[in-house]
Amino acid sequence: MSTSLTKLASSLTVVTDRMPHLKTAALGIWAGAGSRHEDKDEHGISHLLEHMAFKGTKRRSAREMVEEIEAVGGDLNASTGVEATGYYARVLGADVPLALDILTDILTEPTFDAQELAREQGVIVQEIGASNDTPEDVVFDLFQARAFPEQSIGRPILGTANSVRSFTPERLRAYLGKHYRAESMIVAAAGDVDHAAIVGEVEKRLARIPAPAGAPAPSARYAGGRELGTRKLEQAHLVLGLQGCSYRAPEFYALQVFTNVLGGGSSSRLFQEVREKRGLCYAIYAYHSGYADTGIFGVYAGTDPADTRDLMSVVVDELADAAETAGAAEIGRAKALMKVGLLGILESSSARADQLGRQILAFGRPIPLEELVAKIDAVTVEDVRAAARALIASGRPTFAGLGPRAGLESAARIAESLERRAA
Repeated sequence: MSTSLTKLASSLTVVTDRMPHLKTAALGIWAGAGSRHEDKDEHGISHLLEHMAFKGTKRRSAREMVEEIEAVGGDLNASTGVEATGYYARVLGADVPLALDILTDILTEPTFDAQELAREQGVIVQEIGASNDTPEDVVFDLFQARAFPEQSIGRPILGTANSVRSFTPERLRAYLGKHYRAESMIVAAAGDVDHAAIVGEVEKRLARIPAPAGAPAPSARYAGGRELGTRKLEQAHLVLGLQGCSYRAPEFYALQVFTNVLGGGSSSRLFQEVREKRGLCYAIYAYHSGYADTGIFGVYAGTDPADTRDLMSVVVDELADAAETAGAAEIGRAKALMKVGLLGILESSSARADQLGRQILAFGRPIPLEELVAKIDAVTVEDVRAAARALIASGRPTFAGLGPRAGLESAARIAESLERRAA
């Protein structure tokens, strides 16, 4: 195994994977703080902090930062999720020290200049506006909010225009100091990298990060129910979901396989029955997102408003039927798709670094790809059916719809019938 791991005296973890066939390197700093760590009056601050990290430090202006990294052909980026935020760079192997210098600089010496903050708040408000103009984004926001009402895990990562504009430099510094702690931060790198050299650089540059982990996120409370948004659209956008499981749960891989059997590819039941056989939609898929203490399963489809009832009837029937009849051949196809996606990570240093950072945050160790493949291979037909039956019995369904209201009402009633099947 080419992965190396060092836990520093500060409790910060460094993990690397040298990939000898590559001349570039991807590296990043992952913090175990995302949107679900926000208090009610902090909605959107995790995402704003991610943006502001690149807007200047005591040693570099925002422009100097990008000019410096692009002068060596590199790039910088970041992303905010529900449970983690990542800041990353991609450069030639020889320029890893420069990339590390910039990444550590933005998290230890950010200026949070008031003028830069005002500009970036305007940029994010535009981002929120663009999301609100995208029906698929809106329906998933409605769905998540109904599944986990009045909780940070149920709120959009971007925040609202009002919440984003309310934050000051002082509040950003307070949030950074509260949640960006060595015990819950990972430096991960893959590609043309030298583990010992990166450890040495990190020890010097992140020595002042406080050690104890930040405050944990509040426990999730799944509720379910319906949430309908009326808009004049050409399509009705529908999401039907149920409470899933944590990525730590024993049934996680079986549920992932079931999700792929139901709606994970062109050979999946939903794609074949809803699109290919009946022509009721262009896009339909199933997904399952695991979190530290829960999960969410969902089926998304966009369809003609006149077809919402028929489409949702087929979705509910296929979901219930697959839980009882999922067979060896389709399960084999689903497992093969999952393994190809997993092993494809080895073809990208960026994907590999991201995987390593998130694995350490979630499990405290890098998980060998052979171990992950073995977990997928070990899933049996009965495992898949049992996980699916437990999914259906897990609680009240969640339904979200966006479009003409008449079609949404009928689809919601069909979606809610899934609960009676589980009784």
